[in-house]
Amino acid sequence: MSDRIFSFVIWMSAAFVGAVFLWILGDILLKGIPHLSLSFLLEQPEDAGRSGGIFPVIVSTALILMVAVAVSVPFGLGVAVWLAEFSQTGRKAASSTRLTLDVLAGVPSIVYGLFGNAFFSIFLGLGFSIFSGGLTLACMILPVFIRTAEAGLSAVNHSWREGASALGMNKTSAIWHILLPSAAPAIVAGLILGIGRATAETAALIFTSGYVDRMPGSLMDSGRALAVHIYDLSMNVTGGDSAAYASALTLIAVIITFNMMAQAMTDQWLGKKVQRA
Repeated sequence: MSDRIFSFVIWMSAAFVGAVFLWILGDILLKGIPHLSLSFLLEQPEDAGRSGGIFPVIVSTALILMVAVAVSVPFGLGVAVWLAEFSQTGRKAASSTRLTLDVLAGVPSIVYGLFGNAFFSIFLGLGFSIFSGGLTLACMILPVFIRTAEAGLSAVNHSWREGASALGMNKTSAIWHILLPSAAPAIVAGLILGIGRATAETAALIFTSGYVDRMPGSLMDSGRALAVHIYDLSMNVTGGDSAAYASALTLIAVIITFNMMAQAMTDQWLGKKVQRA
């Protein structure tokens, strides 16, 4: 009897979460699709975003995410490998690092925005720019990505390490050709979680990448991200709700696209390592 009750509770919980997700997605689809068109995706914003398109906003969002991913992936993998494979001789430092990462993972995005504005925009002199926004988002991605990648590396069976050592492989080769490919699902999961959080950020980008909706000429130009654009249309622009819903649909598509790209590139890179090994 208890098993049936437990199974019922589990199924009802899953059904509730699925229903809420479908409700939100359905609401966005119903109100966003009528305003969504090819011209909306390829034109410049007009009349404060009420009309025209969002092409410069899409470009700015993509550039910000590319900077964030390009910075967070190598640094994140490096720290994760150190925590999982090289921290035995520095356990206190590793414990302090893990605690710091866990705390940073729960820090509100507005705090990251203020930090990014003070450090990247003012102290480093980058100003309100796509580069500042991307670096700030990289700081937000790193805690979750590092801890997830570390968990994946730690979960690899120790016998794989012993087998690599028995074959005469040094530690670096074992990590590069065996451990990282084995931990690929966790690495991709951490990256996808980080990208999902970064793409939907508003507060952190208002203080770093800026609010301008024109086409950026370089990474040092200010650029408005999709999340900031949706916030502005919803809160500050009368009559901008339809464009906000269409922008929200575009944001969902961007998140899905970047997740698929991250999965494909990771599979391709790690697949090559397995073949060479």
